[in-house]
Amino acid sequence: MIREYSKQDIEEMIQIWNEVVEDGIAFPQEESLDVEGGLEFFASQSYTGVAEIDGSIVGLYILHPNNVGRCGHICNASYAVSSKVRGKHIGEQLVMDCLKKGKELGFRVLQFNAVVESNVHARHLYERLGFTQLGTIPGGFRMKDGHYENICPYYREL
Repeated sequence: MIREYSKQDIEEMIQIWNEVVEDGIAFPQEESLDVEGGLEFFASQSYTGVAEIDGSIVGLYILHPNNVGRCGHICNASYAVSSKVRGKHIGEQLVMDCLKKGKELGFRVLQFNAVVESNVHARHLYERLGFTQLGTIPGGFRMKDGHYENICPYYREL
């Protein structure tokens, strides 16, 4: 089940978010969230959704404007799924819910700025769901081990 997050979800959300940050291969963030920072961060989004199975949070997404003013109709999102349940299409459900929610909120385009080229599972999912790759930015992402990998921006009209 995908639903809007609530404050009682924060600790599980932070655990999942920090797992992806710590992996160092997908999110640009380098600092982990604590409870205070997590409350502020997730509340600052246009929308934060969670995936719940049997009362436990197993994934989440954040949705917010990608830019301001004349480009404020383009949104951006990030997705995090617990390593305990990866491969069960939870990410796909999060993306599909995000597409619907973005349109409901009045956004016209969903753009991903920095999909790491080696993140083939995410890239295949986005392409299967109708996203278009905009090109490749050489060395645009510094991996946790310090080497640089290409990033592939994607977009899809809502």
